[in-house]
Amino acid sequence: MSTLLHIDVSARINRSISRELSAKFIETWMNVHPDDTIIRRDIGQHPPGFVTEEWIAAAFTPKEKQTREHHTTLAESDELIAELAAADIVVLGTPMYNYGMPAALKAWVDRVIRVNETFSFDLARGDWPLEPILTDKILIGLTSSGEFGFSPGGVRAHMNFLHGHIEAVAHYLGLAERHFIHVEYQEFQDERHRRSREDAVVNTIALAKTLARSFTTGDNKA
Repeated sequence: MSTLLHIDVSARINRSISRELSAKFIETWMNVHPDDTIIRRDIGQHPPGFVTEEWIAAAFTPKEKQTREHHTTLAESDELIAELAAADIVVLGTPMYNYGMPAALKAWVDRVIRVNETFSFDLARGDWPLEPILTDKILIGLTSSGEFGFSPGGVRAHMNFLHGHIEAVAHYLGLAERHFIHVEYQEFQDERHRRSREDAVVNTIALAKTLARSFTTGDNKA
């Protein structure tokens, strides 16, 4: 059996496109693997705390020297990291806010990427001292934007700091295989948006079925 970490980021509930897509992926997957485990994390409604001076001090204190206060400070981070570590697949539904990550997603990233927990640090490696601890996970990135042209070669590709940021940190989250499905034109509410949304639903279902079958047959290599 597999474990899926289902993360939603949108501040919206009923009108959220990214939530619709992530729910559709989970629903499709569970039709194939009804006994698999789903870990639910709604950071849109319950965002993690931001990094503080106290959090940094606790995170960089060796475990054998951590106090009860340090453990309390790191408790949320410990929980989020445990969820990610348990997951084979991360299903991430997130909108693009102002061309980048919503603050809640950035807070999650900052709480999860932590020295000696999700990455190691050794200056003996020279100019590349960081190495990931987590490996071989799959990311399903289901995203939405109000404008359009954010895919490679698009008119706004250079402004897509959402996918770029996710790709930049994926290595340290153990996300070796990554798939993105994106809905555009939301602010235009025209035929282009309708097609984009319909295509995304179709592609999300197809991707979920394909991956679910690969887990059934053992063909998945991630």
